[in-house]
Amino acid sequence: MTDGLRDFVEDLQPRQLPPPLQQQQQYAHISRQRGRRPMFGQRPVAPPQPLSPNVTSAAAAAAAQTGVADSNNINDESIRNLPEPSSQSTLKKQLLGPSVLKSGQDNVDQSKVAEIIYEASKGSKYFANESRKDLELTKRIDRILRKKAEIEKIDTSVDLKRADAYIAALELDRDLSQTIVHVDCDAFYASVEELDRPELKTVPMAVGKGVLTTCNYEARKFGVRSGMAGHIAIKLCPQLIFLPLNFEKYNAKAKEVREVLARYDERFEAASCDEAYLNITGYLAKHNLDPEEAVEKMRQEVFEHSKLTVSAGIAPNARIAKICSNKNKPNGQFRVGNDRSIVMSFMKSLPVRKVNGVGRVFERELEAVGIKTCGDIYPLRGLILKLFGQKAYEFLISVSLGLGRTVIRPAEEYIRKSIGSESTFPDLEGTANLREKLRKTAEALEEDLTKTELQGRTLALKVKMFTYEEAIRQKPLPYPIWKAGDVYEYALPLLTKLEEEYKPMKLRLMGLRMTNLSSRKKSGGSGGGSGGNFFKPVIVKKRKLGAEVEEKWEEWPEEEWGKYDEAGFEVRRADEGDMDPDELKYFDGLESDDLVGLECDDDDDEKERNEKSASDEEEKKEEEVVYWPCPICDLPQMPDDRAFNDHVDYCLSRQTIREAVREGGGERDTTPVAPPLTRTGGSASPEKATMSTVFKEYKQTGSHKNPLPSRRGRPRGKKRKL
Repeated sequence: MTDGLRDFVEDLQPRQLPPPLQQQQQYAHISRQRGRRPMFGQRPVAPPQPLSPNVTSAAAAAAAQTGVADSNNINDESIRNLPEPSSQSTLKKQLLGPSVLKSGQDNVDQSKVAEIIYEASKGSKYFANESRKDLELTKRIDRILRKKAEIEKIDTSVDLKRADAYIAALELDRDLSQTIVHVDCDAFYASVEELDRPELKTVPMAVGKGVLTTCNYEARKFGVRSGMAGHIAIKLCPQLIFLPLNFEKYNAKAKEVREVLARYDERFEAASCDEAYLNITGYLAKHNLDPEEAVEKMRQEVFEHSKLTVSAGIAPNARIAKICSNKNKPNGQFRVGNDRSIVMSFMKSLPVRKVNGVGRVFERELEAVGIKTCGDIYPLRGLILKLFGQKAYEFLISVSLGLGRTVIRPAEEYIRKSIGSESTFPDLEGTANLREKLRKTAEALEEDLTKTELQGRTLALKVKMFTYEEAIRQKPLPYPIWKAGDVYEYALPLLTKLEEEYKPMKLRLMGLRMTNLSSRKKSGGSGGGSGGNFFKPVIVKKRKLGAEVEEKWEEWPEEEWGKYDEAGFEVRRADEGDMDPDELKYFDGLESDDLVGLECDDDDDEKERNEKSASDEEEKKEEEVVYWPCPICDLPQMPDDRAFNDHVDYCLSRQTIREAVREGGGERDTTPVAPPLTRTGGSASPEKATMSTVFKEYKQTGSHKNPLPSRRGRPRGKKRKL
């Protein structure tokens, strides 16, 4: 809801609103007795008929709660296709947002908060979109339950054995030798502001206005939280004080905190501007300290150096440490010992929603099949794979065992899978306006690619309509690009196709994203070209089973559909005059990506997990492929020495032929057809010594001199005899 709330701030201004969606659909109720339907805006002649008590489907139950008849029993096809209202209870819970579990919310009447948000958004385009998504989720849960019932009728002993074998394999990789700490600053933005204005410590205060980036603990007592729309926060807490964002100030304080963390682990991992992971195993051994004693000392040093309080979680792995850091907030710490029985006991009663990577959507699906706590996962281990797919299966099994990654390293060492930029703006339409916005987005993406010295071979365009409907289109590129002109050139056809599909097109968000990244650090030219870095993989995978399953589920902030600065702040690129500068979304944690990785809500919707096992398998196959770009033609080659040598030999031989023709005074086109890209073997080349020299030089020095200018595309032309 965080991303959605930011989007509908302008949509909820006090003005004439259309009738609520639920009310419109009640008007569309069909009287089964009279067999006719009233027009919208006209009340039905007969009151809605109650549903039969034996209705068991989730979708029908949702209709029952809203007083709308089950559309499956309506004969009129046109009315049956109208969207049904979702359950008010589930919709209200969805509108609460992901931050409902943040510290300081324990004693808040969440039902009252949900009612205020529900009433404030009712009748808006945002409300209609959320209702549609909630109803779709309800229907999907209904399908999951039917599938579960079918599976339970058959013998699942094979699935149980497979799950037990997988669990046994994971147990072999369990690592209890490390001490991992997750450090999280308490209400970071608000705490930094309170240093300059101490009087704000005792009054409700929030940072940001359009959408709150954070708030202090006094404001949280009223139900106010990060990601909430400002006008809703005012309804919850009329005396709330708003402060503008000051990223320069936050960067400076974040640097002070990190200076202390580096004393305990110089290779600590900054997850965002206000949180980090540390492996203090070496520090404990060197100073002969107890983990809790060392962390207490570290927290005290952070306070003395920065005047900010931090909370910490101590555990055998990063996943549990993250959960523990939220246990005794603010200004506290909690530890789960390095013992299997302690870990299993801790996880058994832990609600699945507390696990990083389980959002509101996945929580509802798990709850529907009987998984409310992590201890509920094991009894259903034989069903999870068929119900939720391979990726979710691996994730949930590892969660039930309390496993997580123990490798902590600087964030910049993680391989970036994508880089993108997007902006939200007032409703925009018109061919010229949309193309100008596309050009500016391409320029913003070029800035990011230039800063990171990366280029990409797959481009994706994301748009959000004024109705909050989203569309994503992507295409592979013939060669790696990073210049704004090239990005615009390849993105324009995607936009044109969308304009043909959605007429008239009116947008409130546009974004571009580049994937299949490769480095430009040793590359020459303005577009493609791999230069001396031609053995650097274009697509990199490989994740380890067991503790590293967490990394397959969770994505780091730099890999999300957004832009982060050096301190970890997410910056939504907005042109001057388009958006209030306060309307920036702040990421509280690390959440899973969706299949294509093109969405970036905190933990919402399909990005929370892989719901389609077939798509999941395709994604894995794609990620497992590693390419070597040819230093001559820039075409990707399979990582096979012989095939790669033959291909480069062939490219080199073309130049030799051209030179021979020039020396003979010929002007004929001697460009041969490029050899096929094969995994093993390739066309024979008369110039083996040339490639062998290049390849040998690379193995010895790690670099080579490119003997030919880089070519972007596949060579074309007829093959002729000399």
